[in-house]
Amino acid sequence: MRRRRSENTSSSNNQPEPAQEEEEEEEEERTNKDRRGRPHRSAFVWFSLLILLFNGSWAVFHLQFERLPDPLPPDRAGKRGFSEVSAMAHVTALTAFGPHPVGSDALDLAVQYVLEAAEKIKKTAHWEVDVEVDLFRAEPGVNRLVGGLFKGKSLVYADLKHVVLRIVPKYLTEARENAILVSSHIDTVFSTGGAGDCSSCVAVMLELARGVSNWAHGFKNSVIFLFNTGEEEGLNGAHSFITQHPWSGTIHSAVDLEAIGVGGKSSIFQTGSDPWAIESFARVAKYPSGQVIAQDLFLSGAIKSATDFQVYKEVAGLSGLDFAYADTSAVYHTKNDKLKLLKPGSLQHLGENMLAFLLQAGSSSYIAKGKASETEPVEKAIYFDILGMYMVVYRERLASLLHNSVVLQALLIWTTSLFMGGYTAAISLGLSFLSILLMWFFSLSLSALVAFLLPMVCSFPISYIANPWVVVGLFGAPAVLGALTGQHIGFLVIQKYLCHVISRGKSKPLTAIQVNFMSWEAERWLFKAGFVQWLIILIIGNYVKAGSSYIALLWLVSPAFAYGLAEATLTPARAPRQLKIITLLLGLTVPVLVSAGVFIQLVGSITANLVRFDRSPGSTPDWLGNMITAAAVSAVVCLTLVYLLSYVHLSGAKKSVVLSTCALFGLTLSLISAGILPAFTEDISRTVNVVHVVDTSGGFTADQKPLSHVYIFSNTPGKLTNEMGGLKDEGIVCEKGRILDLVTFTVEYGCWSTEESESGWSKEDIPLLHVESDLTGESRKTVVSIDTKVSNRWALAINTKEIEDFELEGNEEEMVPVGDKTSIDGWHTIQFSGGKDSPKQFKLTLFWFKNATRTLHKENKQMRDSNLLLKLRTDVNRITPKTARILDKLPPWVSQFGKSTSPYTLAFLNKLPVDL
Repeated sequence: MRRRRSENTSSSNNQPEPAQEEEEEEEEERTNKDRRGRPHRSAFVWFSLLILLFNGSWAVFHLQFERLPDPLPPDRAGKRGFSEVSAMAHVTALTAFGPHPVGSDALDLAVQYVLEAAEKIKKTAHWEVDVEVDLFRAEPGVNRLVGGLFKGKSLVYADLKHVVLRIVPKYLTEARENAILVSSHIDTVFSTGGAGDCSSCVAVMLELARGVSNWAHGFKNSVIFLFNTGEEEGLNGAHSFITQHPWSGTIHSAVDLEAIGVGGKSSIFQTGSDPWAIESFARVAKYPSGQVIAQDLFLSGAIKSATDFQVYKEVAGLSGLDFAYADTSAVYHTKNDKLKLLKPGSLQHLGENMLAFLLQAGSSSYIAKGKASETEPVEKAIYFDILGMYMVVYRERLASLLHNSVVLQALLIWTTSLFMGGYTAAISLGLSFLSILLMWFFSLSLSALVAFLLPMVCSFPISYIANPWVVVGLFGAPAVLGALTGQHIGFLVIQKYLCHVISRGKSKPLTAIQVNFMSWEAERWLFKAGFVQWLIILIIGNYVKAGSSYIALLWLVSPAFAYGLAEATLTPARAPRQLKIITLLLGLTVPVLVSAGVFIQLVGSITANLVRFDRSPGSTPDWLGNMITAAAVSAVVCLTLVYLLSYVHLSGAKKSVVLSTCALFGLTLSLISAGILPAFTEDISRTVNVVHVVDTSGGFTADQKPLSHVYIFSNTPGKLTNEMGGLKDEGIVCEKGRILDLVTFTVEYGCWSTEESESGWSKEDIPLLHVESDLTGESRKTVVSIDTKVSNRWALAINTKEIEDFELEGNEEEMVPVGDKTSIDGWHTIQFSGGKDSPKQFKLTLFWFKNATRTLHKENKQMRDSNLLLKLRTDVNRITPKTARILDKLPPWVSQFGKSTSPYTLAFLNKLPVDL
């Protein structure tokens, strides 16, 4: 632009026009020279902003997820307070029993310990409070849940024992009919003593019960503490209590305490339909912790897990709160879920929060109005904590109104802006959106390439479980480099387009100042492209009613407000200028404060869960777990750095960023490939299961000699090459393609040995499938007797392509009635678990489809399965001599992994063909 010279009455007014133009051109050239000499933005400034963002994000994460209160001894907590020191004594006692799965002697000891602790609480309670303790033995039952992990299954249980403690104000009789349930489980999986999952929860509940028993004389409601068994075998403890115990009909709200790690902060990750519980918690909690994004992920099925809260919601129609410890979740269900990893302050954090909540809820009048299922539908709650100090809770209707309002205003502002800017603004907007697409494409591509190549250059495909922070170098650096590359291409395209527009119809090339102006304008369009990205995410999240849409709201509104405050102008004829640093600082402060810790925690949780990612060992490519991590890291980079990266293109930092990211990636990869940063340690183990399998399915009879071998497999992706180093003398062969069908899952890659595998079991242990009768005709019915011998834990798969329905009896009592069966991939699975006195002999009645015709499949596994009617696996918690030697020779950084579908260390297989 040229500045117009002022006119006056001097002789210059009479100057010829060519001379005036020459003078103006000279003045413009001097201006251009001045402009050329000015740096656009120093690299130091951009790197300072980057460091400030990273340090700020890490500080937010530390405050929100790692800062814990000081543990209180009993004398400081007082008679009515919560003492972590007292609670830790319970954890120590429970873990001293070692692994205590359902049916074990150790579990009986643990239940007896909890019962005695409950009786002590009864003796020390306030004199105006009644404390009732019940050792409840559940009747046999079946738990059939609609969704989640247990779809297509009948979870059958027997001989389960629970400790139930009820605290009631003595002189308010109606309080007995209005109860709040606090629940957790005593039992563990076979592979761990369960310091985190969930001895820590049981200990917190015992200490809470002691404190509440001295407060409850002022309550309007009772509090029931349920210490159940059978949770690890399919949520059976909660189901047996809620369907059988006489007190269950009085419960109007449920709180479940769980752990998917060991210690840290216990956060709310799930609530019911009624927001009363979360609103009450937010009002009184001293250290509130909870994120609705965890609820969205959990309910979407992205997290393959389930808690007792599913039973309370689905079976009993209750609302409430679901808490979980999630620190160091890579140790979940392994030997490393142990006392030494339980951080000081973990129990104090949950205990003080829960005590405050129970005091509030126990005195509330609302809970007496009835269960969530008996009232009118209530709005769900949106909730999140800020730095673990304050919790924001608002209802779904307000969220919808707020999101719709922001979306409409944003669309109105963009429409007005495009109308004022005309065709050029519309094209620039389209090109800025193109820059977003390029940013995502290059970022995902580079990080995905690393994910694909990592298994080829490292000993373990997933090499960062023990050191999760190295994902910053492995995937974060390529993601930033890719995002910068994609955005810079977009920047150059926008700049070129704007230069083309301004030079249209002119014979002279653009001056330096004009090129600078267009560069600044392109920078602004890149910044505003971040608005478009987050607006699209907000629209999608609002449409699917995702509670975590608040994150998109913050990342849209805050930077847009800062931009409008510091940068925007109402006139279309303004001169372009550089983006101000204050715009970025103001715009990112609130989003980083609220969500930076959540993003870091999310990536950390994804990384930790990869240790048990391969649910059917060998069924997933080695690179797939890395690809998930790469995608998560790239998403975080593209979502959070979109505004900051727009500042780099007019600075001297581009070359430094490229060199720094490459150096960081190279250094990290070198440290991992050289083993300086080990993939696993003694405290963070790889999951490797060793199972002695006795297979009698070859001839379908118990008289034929069974095939006995010890099988080794891992839920952590990758081959077992490193683990086999000390097992060369055990005759072990590793191979992919030899499929081991363990009924609830298959092993497609593993190692096995048949040498010296005949001891430690006998033919008397082998389960029997015997056809008692087979009545053919219009309605075919077959009766099969099942004898599980020494096993009180087994899984039976029934071919639902042939069988329309079935019923199961045990000890002549009905366990699974006819009707309400679902199936997965043509199979319905019965999973049974029970105590030592549970039945061992069963009668299965099969009702065939009329005119059933068998369909052969092309795939080998499907063809083989189509020939089978029943598949049975029985589990025995016994270590045979061969298994013991292998376990002893495995490296210290491996651990067995337990879950409801996994076998114990000794498993027997038997099958029945369709052609009986």
